[in-house]
Amino acid sequence: MIGTIRRIGVALGLAVIAACARKPVTLAPVAAPQAPAADAVRDSLWQELETAFRQGHWDDTQRRIDQISAMLTPADPRYFRMHFIQGEVHLAKRDALQAVREFRRVADEMPEGPLAADALVRAGDANAELWRKPQLDPTYGDAARTIYEEVVARYPGTPAARRAALRLRELSEKYARKDYLNALFYMRFKAWDSAILLLRSVIATYPQTEVVPDALEHLVRAYQRINYQEDVKETCQYIRQYYPDPAGPVRLCKA
Repeated sequence: MIGTIRRIGVALGLAVIAACARKPVTLAPVAAPQAPAADAVRDSLWQELETAFRQGHWDDTQRRIDQISAMLTPADPRYFRMHFIQGEVHLAKRDALQAVREFRRVADEMPEGPLAADALVRAGDANAELWRKPQLDPTYGDAARTIYEEVVARYPGTPAARRAALRLRELSEKYARKDYLNALFYMRFKAWDSAILLLRSVIATYPQTEVVPDALEHLVRAYQRINYQEDVKETCQYIRQYYPDPAGPVRLCKA
């Protein structure tokens, strides 16, 4: 009898164990590792970008821009700053056309934004960079002049407008020198009338430029070569009034 009870107890114990084996085991949940927050990653990349830009490390700046560009939207105030910096990187690496596109994007997509006026000035600078020698085609110089004039008109009284006005004076020097060099070209081939027209244009259009005294001197010489005495007299009167320096063109004018 006792043996029978033991056998029944063992059988029941085995049945319980078997039932437990078939039941799924519930494990305590394990916390997934925490990834860095997106905002923290973006902020860190932005700080690295700004640091590289301030230090003039253009390749590092470009890498950071490539990394962060997909994370910024136009609603983020850093979005247009990023494109402004991209323009500066292109300009520093002598890719002026791409620089113009980036600067214009900042100015055109957010014309009332804090970077718009400065971006326009830099777009003008990038175009001016493409017109490096006065004797070359001034197409890019014309584009730069148009942009600078736009800045002066749209943002009067601002630091950007003052810089644009200064750039316009610098461009005037290049335009004046271009016409002056063309006039000398005509003089070498004794095309006096063409040379005279250009020299007079330089003096009338760009009266404050550095090349005007030389233009006046060559104008007097051109008149003398073709014996235009009345024109020599009138030009010398102008020279005596505005350029009386004895070392200047007035030395060609007899009393």
